Amino acid sequence: MRAFVAIDLPETICAELAILQHSLAVGRPVPAENLHLTFNFLGDQRDEALEDAHEALSAIRAPAFELQLCGVGTFGKRSAQVIFADVARCDALLDLAGRITRALRQAGLEFEKRRFRPHVTIARLPKILSASELAEVGGFLQAQAGFRGSAFSVTRFGLYRSTLLPRGAVHEGLATYPLSAF
Repeated sequence: MRAFVAIDLPETICAELAILQHSLAVGRPVPAENLHLTFNFLGDQRDEALEDAHEALSAIRAPAFELQLCGVGTFGKRSAQVIFADVARCDALLDLAGRITRALRQAGLEFEKRRFRPHVTIARLPKILSASELAEVGGFLQAQAGFRGSAFSVTRFGLYRSTLLPRGAVHEGLATYPLSAF
């Protein structure tokens, strides 16, 4: 099963990101139901490994915290492939990310090692962009550099299944893990 660990976003934040997505004329916007902040992409895992992950994630104790999206950026090795909403620095988020990664590794899961760079993917771009599309992306990044979403409370995180279909990925929640009150 293809899986990941993430924070699901409140509807109000998804609505703010939809407005942001609407101002971009290039690429394929991520559907509102797929907007999330990923801690770890686990790739394909056996059911037993996901049961071990669930047990390890259930044992995590961490406080709830406030989070805010601010600014936009791109990822891509040679050219921009993804447009994302950036996340304001949050020590509690970074601490939780570390706890999750350690718990998954201690449970024996193997997955790609990546430096945690908190973000929310809002659009995927074609592999090759024309000059006008490059200009559109550049204009979007410049115009939205000051984007600031509403602050929101993070009170839980979850384990999700991702199924790839011709129309795109479908995400299904497998389990949620509460964070303690403020």
